[in-house]
Amino acid sequence: MNKTITTKFKIIGFLVLVSLALTACGLPIQSDEVTAPEINQTNPQESETPLPANIVNAEQNIEAVVVDLSKDEETSIINEELDFLSKQTDLQENLNGLTDADIASLIFMREEEKLAHDVYLVMYDLWGLPVFQNIARSEESHTNAVKQLLDTFNIPDPADTSPPGVFVNPDLQTLYDDLVTMGERSLADALKVGGAIEEIDILDLQEALYETDNPEIQRVYQNLLRGSENHLRSFRSTLLQQTGETYIPQYMDVSVYDGILASAPARGNRNNNHRP
Repeated sequence: MNKTITTKFKIIGFLVLVSLALTACGLPIQSDEVTAPEINQTNPQESETPLPANIVNAEQNIEAVVVDLSKDEETSIINEELDFLSKQTDLQENLNGLTDADIASLIFMREEEKLAHDVYLVMYDLWGLPVFQNIARSEESHTNAVKQLLDTFNIPDPADTSPPGVFVNPDLQTLYDDLVTMGERSLADALKVGGAIEEIDILDLQEALYETDNPEIQRVYQNLLRGSENHLRSFRSTLLQQTGETYIPQYMDVSVYDGILASAPARGNRNNNHRP
């Protein structure tokens, strides 16, 4: 065997020894062959192909929108509840300080002032005297002043939709019918009807003022009282001028009536928006 062949065998043997040594150490032998990817048999889902990035982002955006819509809906509901509670709180605050007598008085006075207005318009249509029309206009401002108090305190208005001559209170309805019947008899009777209405109004306002401690109610009632005293003087003087008859009080004491005549005509509080 020549020297060249001997060398080749030595090289091959060396390589074989190296290969065996590497295998024994557990090191992989590099190869040009492409091996198939290993499959995780314990959890096959982990081997699924992941979704593209644009689809993942879209799903995340949708979830974000759903969350935002849910928050908006919840906020809307909360705001509605707060608004409702706020209105109830305002109502409670407005009613604080009002007694049952205050509420009953405002409801009654609203219709009593309306009664005066409605009767005077009927008397004006019957007899044509300007005093009825002029005082009817003043009574309209009176009943509107009471209506403003009802609205302020969130009290239902009994005269909100009732037509002329119609009243919720049965006593006022009877009084209206009786006064109109009386005023139809003669001009003198019509003027006495005007005086009777103002006497009743004055007495009711005095009693209401005595029973209430509410400053807003007091302020309006005092102005209405001054207006009614002026109206009573007007009916008295007109009766004397038209018929020569002296008016005699029908409901109040003579001393109280004389005191009203002796006092100067009141013009209300000029700084008051509810001036009669």
